[in-house]
Amino acid sequence: MNIRLTVNGRPHTIDVDPRMSLLDLLRERLGLIGSKKGCDHGQCGACTVLVEGRRANSCLALAVAMDGRSVTTVEGLADGERLHPLQAAFIEHDAFQCGYCTPGQLCSAAGMLGEPGPSAVTENLMDDPELTPAEIRERMSGNLCRCGAYVNIVSAISEVAR
Repeated sequence: MNIRLTVNGRPHTIDVDPRMSLLDLLRERLGLIGSKKGCDHGQCGACTVLVEGRRANSCLALAVAMDGRSVTTVEGLADGERLHPLQAAFIEHDAFQCGYCTPGQLCSAAGMLGEPGPSAVTENLMDDPELTPAEIRERMSGNLCRCGAYVNIVSAISEVAR
C-alpha cells in the first residue's frame, strides 16, 4: 500500500506492507533508529513516538494507519542543534544509564506534558492536577527502565513541567 505521512516535519510517500508496524517503518525504511524495539508487545514503551502529538507505542501501530498523519520521533524533538527542554533536563539530571529506554521516555514525557486531566492517582477527578512526582510516575508508568533511573527521570520531567 502507498501511504503519505509526515515524520519529524518531513513528508514521505512510501509503499508499505499492510502488516508492517510503524516501528519497523521508522527503523528499517526511514533509518530513524532512535525508537527501540524492546518487547515488541507494547509493554515496555521503548518504541514510544508521538502521533499527532499524542503518545503511541509504534510497535503496535500499523504503518498503514499513519496515512495522512504526523509522527514525531526522538530525532524530531530537538530544534536543529537546540535540544528539546526535556532532552536538556535528562542530561542535567542524569536521567538515563544505558540509554536504551531514553528515546521512548523522552517522547512519552513530551506527550504527557500536553495531556490534561486526571490520572489514576488524582484525588479529585474534576481537577486538572499539578504534575507532582506521583502524577508523573503514574502517567509515565507505561515506560519501563531496566536500569532503574526513575528517580532522575521524574526529577527531569518535574523541572520541565514547572
